[in-house]
Amino acid sequence: MQLPGRENRRTEPPFTRIQPLVTALADVVQPYLDIPFAFYGHSMGALVSFELARSLRRQGFPLPKGLFVSGHRAPQLPAPHAPLYDLPRAEFLSRLHSMGGTPDDVLGNPELMEIFVPLLRADFELCETYQYSDDAPLDCRIACFGGLEDPRVKPEDLSAWRAQTTVPFHLRFFPGAHFFLHTSKTLLLRELGQDLKEILRRLRRRVYSGGL
Repeated sequence: MQLPGRENRRTEPPFTRIQPLVTALADVVQPYLDIPFAFYGHSMGALVSFELARSLRRQGFPLPKGLFVSGHRAPQLPAPHAPLYDLPRAEFLSRLHSMGGTPDDVLGNPELMEIFVPLLRADFELCETYQYSDDAPLDCRIACFGGLEDPRVKPEDLSAWRAQTTVPFHLRFFPGAHFFLHTSKTLLLRELGQDLKEILRRLRRRVYSGGL
């Protein structure tokens, strides 16, 4: 999904709160919910995907057949760190560098950072102002992925996603830190592909048995 503030939507103001974003996304995806679908979200995207699935359920739309989340603690857990989004610029950039997700040549380019800093602050603000609300677990498969060397998201933070589903939960780890989806891209895509094939096999069995 192409969100405001990015690429060809760069001139549009980014969202800084999750509920307006989820509302906008729900409107966009509704025409495509007549076929089986799945969501994958990393870091902020994990929260967005989760809340989007809950929003669709509240509106009576189908749930995703699979919800794949990575690089973010379970939504019901409190934030373990103080907010970063409103730090002074120098300290904010230092924290970005320590997280390893922004290349050094981008961090060292003042013109690029004039573009990226407002967007990154908005993303952090969206995540760091998120407030979880209790609701029933989702009746869909949740698979959670994490980086073995991620300093910010611990294994127990990821395993807590188990509470958000009524069906079997899967947790897997890959080599790398928070942005393992880049450093372990091939492995991650292989796992996602296998999971999606299994979801399709189960759907076909339900169709053939008259259960769908």
